[in-house]
Amino acid sequence: MSYIKLLFAGLMVVCIHLGAFSAPDIEVGKELFKNNCAACHNKNMKDALTGPALGPALEKWAGYPKEDFYQWVRNSQAMIKAGHPLAVESWNAFKPNIMTPFPNLTNDELESLMLYIDGVFKGTYGPKATAGPVTGDGAQQDSGFAFWLYVAFVLLAGLALFLWKLTADLKYSMSHKTADKEVGKPSLFRMVANKSVVSFLIFALVLFGGYTTVNNAISIGRQQNYAPQQPIKFSHATHAGLHKIDCNYCHDGARRAKHSIIPAANTCMNCHAAIKRGSKYGTSELTKIYASIGFDPSTDKYLENYDAMSEAEISAIYKKWIDDNFVRTNGLTASNASSQSEADKQWSEIKSSLTSETKPRIQGAIEWVRIHNLPDHVYFNHSQHVTVGKIDCQKCHGKVEEMELVKQYSTLSMGWCINCHRQTDVKFADNKYYESYRTYHDELKKGTRQSVKVSDIGGLDCQKCHY
Repeated sequence: MSYIKLLFAGLMVVCIHLGAFSAPDIEVGKELFKNNCAACHNKNMKDALTGPALGPALEKWAGYPKEDFYQWVRNSQAMIKAGHPLAVESWNAFKPNIMTPFPNLTNDELESLMLYIDGVFKGTYGPKATAGPVTGDGAQQDSGFAFWLYVAFVLLAGLALFLWKLTADLKYSMSHKTADKEVGKPSLFRMVANKSVVSFLIFALVLFGGYTTVNNAISIGRQQNYAPQQPIKFSHATHAGLHKIDCNYCHDGARRAKHSIIPAANTCMNCHAAIKRGSKYGTSELTKIYASIGFDPSTDKYLENYDAMSEAEISAIYKKWIDDNFVRTNGLTASNASSQSEADKQWSEIKSSLTSETKPRIQGAIEWVRIHNLPDHVYFNHSQHVTVGKIDCQKCHGKVEEMELVKQYSTLSMGWCINCHRQTDVKFADNKYYESYRTYHDELKKGTRQSVKVSDIGGLDCQKCHY
């Protein structure tokens, strides 16, 4: 049994080295910078922003023990009060801007952050190649850990086989040199039927099954970078970026309700009753909106009894609109075959986008594909974060104003939410919602408290999100 114990200990060591302690990783550092540092520090690491340029700053910290840098990131104000020379120098250069403390970052995470800062600053960083957006129900999984776990299992299984064979051969050999009862000649069947081997295989199966089950359970509903094609090619880069339309204009529910809501077609019509030709797709995408609600762009009127109209009647109206518009735009005659061909082509796409197995008719709401979807057991209120917390939409959804095709930017995992609550300052100033926290207000005025995190006001209570 001694070699079985040895194998067990070896397997535990391999598992610990592969998964229990995460080694520094420059890609982890990139995510840490993006989620925690990018708001105040320039991403080129060379120029100052609200905070100092991190490349030169890191070189200065290299002259001190690493623990000093760790402590600086976790609680800069404590180091300033203690009189650390570099901490005081940085404070004098950028005060009164207080650096947000990050007490929960581990040494490995900080090492990862340092790798990324140094790599960008020196120009040696090159992003890892990643697969395209996920189009299925699950998020892309990092298979590195699983691969090495499989390798470890195979190696250890081979080692177990070798040790068993060696032990069995020795026993068989010794039985011929002593008066002991002869030991049977080793065989594959006897090896597999051996109690120790069976116990080890059961243990390995339980370990592998547990890992796989937990890993898959954690991944349920995770679909970071999920970017499905939508029935209408709506460009956020054009609307929110180029034309500066506020997120809350279309997603009106975000400021006043739990859900941000998908805007109805009448919201689109506030602009597109007048703007009938898109800057990129012409009539092909806007006509889908008109056809879904029964607006005739040729007459600027809504069609009466539209719900009762046949597909042939609807097709005639919108093909005429597409045909006329194409003729005017391209200086053609009404009988030109290319304009009629364009009308047929666009109508085919309109029908494909507005109908499905569950919605066989053109008329009716547009079936947008949902991107962000929290589990049913999670409570999240947009208005609490947008109106009360005054959180920018980009904090969770990324730079949507630059996206042609919207994707899920954040993981939306429990750990991601908790870390945000630990690191985010509550905006107390001129916010009547938080007037009742008199103790915190007094401490902020006296200077005994530098900030109030969401975690300080119950942001980590289980019942806040699960009740």
